Amino acid sequence: QVQVVESGGGLVQVGGSLRLSCAASGRTFSTYAMGWFRQAPGKERESVAAINWSGGIRYYSNSVKGRFTISRDNAKNTVYLQMNSLKPEDTALYYCAAANDYTLGKMTNEGQYDYWGQGTQVTVSS
Repeated sequence: QVQVVESGGGLVQVGGSLRLSCAASGRTFSTYAMGWFRQAPGKERESVAAINWSGGIRYYSNSVKGRFTISRDNAKNTVYLQMNSLKPEDTALYYCAAANDYTLGKMTNEGQYDYWGQGTQVTVSS
């Protein structure tokens, strides 16, 4: 059983920055694709960013491209989401997820992910 735990959420003003962290257990962490998703009240959960096992392939949603950066440190079993130039519409509960058996071109699909964290709240003031 892989455990996934997010941290780093909080309240920030528009234009500010936050860095989310996601710690995952398991000896095979380095073989997992990792993704960040978010869900705002009344909206469907959406993909934010994803990264393959080596970190060489990354995907971003159009809404965050150029502002957010996903990275990973396999030695620490941790994935990060650096969020800059935050907007009110970035307000959401952010989830980290791990995918064991994944398709490279579908890392933004929720169905690819096997393990999910509890979420960390990000609130951007208007």
